[in-house]
Amino acid sequence: MVDRLRVSLYGMMFFAFLALTGCPPPATTKPEAPPPAPPQPTARESAPAGRAAPSPSSLEAARRGTTPAPSPLNDIYFDFDKYDLKTEARGTLKANAGWLKANPAARVEIEGHCDERGTNEYNLALGAKRAQAAKDYLVTLGISKERLSTISYGEELPVCKEQNEGCWQKNRRARFVIVSAKPAS
Repeated sequence: MVDRLRVSLYGMMFFAFLALTGCPPPATTKPEAPPPAPPQPTARESAPAGRAAPSPSSLEAARRGTTPAPSPLNDIYFDFDKYDLKTEARGTLKANAGWLKANPAARVEIEGHCDERGTNEYNLALGAKRAQAAKDYLVTLGISKERLSTISYGEELPVCKEQNEGCWQKNRRARFVIVSAKPAS
């Protein structure tokens, strides 16, 4: 009797597993894609001299399979499970504020990133706090909050994928993406 119950239980668990995981979609053939268009100059290449063009966000770069373009604004880094600004980060933010003051038409999105440790939800919240800490400090340095926006990517867009402290440190960051540069009026 006990063996019969055990077999029934295992059978139900197997069917529950199948129901939850589902089956892969059927294979279909797609029509052949047209040849790719010749490369067009990017916004960065076609920007007027002396003005930074919008740079792709970390998400846009990941979708393209590229690394994010260099920026005149430098990333800042955080300790494990922290969002307070270290002395080094404050110095970097002062330099970033100097660039922003010299480029008053530029708007910036501050991306909060985390290492892979912790749940997705926790890391999204921590990334948001990191981005907000950077934004708040830039505002105290005289940058208008209307020029700054924040987004958290949590652990989803690492710059390093090894599992060691050196790599995790690179992922605990706030990145500054120029999202638009309007002409001065």
